[in-house]
Amino acid sequence: MSIPDILDSIPESGIRKLFELASKQKDVISLGIGEPDFDTPQHIKEYALEALQRGMTHYTPNNGLKILRDEISEKLKRENGIIADPDRNIMVTVGGNQAFLLALSTFVRPGDEVIIPSPYFVTHAAAAKLVGGTVVEVKTCIENDFRVNPEDLKRSITRKTRCIIISTPNNPTGSVLTRKDLEEIADIAVEHGIRIVSDEVYEKLVYDGAEHISIASLNGMSELTITVNSFSKAYAMTGWRLGYVVADPTTIAKMTKFQMYLAACPVSFVQYAAAKALQDPRSPAATESMRQEYQRRREYLYKRLSEIDGFVVNKPMGAFYIFPKVDFAEDNAFAERLLVEGRVVVVPGSAFGTYGKGHVRLCYATSLGNIEEATNRIERFMRSIRQK
Repeated sequence: MSIPDILDSIPESGIRKLFELASKQKDVISLGIGEPDFDTPQHIKEYALEALQRGMTHYTPNNGLKILRDEISEKLKRENGIIADPDRNIMVTVGGNQAFLLALSTFVRPGDEVIIPSPYFVTHAAAAKLVGGTVVEVKTCIENDFRVNPEDLKRSITRKTRCIIISTPNNPTGSVLTRKDLEEIADIAVEHGIRIVSDEVYEKLVYDGAEHISIASLNGMSELTITVNSFSKAYAMTGWRLGYVVADPTTIAKMTKFQMYLAACPVSFVQYAAAKALQDPRSPAATESMRQEYQRRREYLYKRLSEIDGFVVNKPMGAFYIFPKVDFAEDNAFAERLLVEGRVVVVPGSAFGTYGKGHVRLCYATSLGNIEEATNRIERFMRSIRQK
């Protein structure tokens, strides 16, 4: 199938549809967009200005600035237990989203199968389809905190399976895979010789003692794993569009070649700012401050939703989303009615795959005041439709 045909076959994102509808409404509170409401820390902005004043406005190497790849390598060793050569195993990308398409393009061929635990981040499935792959969804459920069952993964593997995409902490569910979960997934990957693409963009946002573990750090997984990360969530840099990939040298070389023709390189002064941010002790302090505020908001939103009749709720252990089940309505219709009648934006779960149906995603990357007012509106809306 050609790229135009594939694009025609991929439906418009349910997220985009809701936001287009929301733009026509007045006095709406959004719990929809997955973006930090914090500004980028001041010291990172100052580093970008420093780079501009130094004339860093030119092309960089296709795989990214050497100083940034060096700092990423040190960060991976220090925080993730991953040993990565900055020249052979690391590539800087234009955000995390781009990385999935580049990575899958290096080894997935038309007709190959890509296993994705569902609900899933929308880009994962779209990238798999754009390279000609077939998405195989593996169900996760709220009763198991949306953690994938290894036996279900095993049953989904065929001779056409090329990789499994995992996301921990997860968007949209907030699930965090445990070390045991990851060890079982790693065993499956090693046994069948299939790749793991690991989305770790929300690694800094974990709660209640949960631990983020990179699957590439486990025995036997460094060559089988493609790790994707970005600066968007940890440093509130979504608009800066900067991510990175860690993989074996062959994969990185192919991805670098693709980037050469696709975007040439990420923005030069943004890369410099990120490199300096990784060195600066103010960065982890800023991230921790944001994480603590997200945790405070999560506690409030979880408590309020748990008290509203009609929702089945579990407490997310990471990211900044909560993914309750709506036990009496179809999720698209529910989200649209809540927007029009309740003036609150949530994202229907079916936007995140087959097994997101019947759920809605609420994002708590907004002020506690907004969350309080939004939950008041949701409570009134739920009460009104229950009475009809």
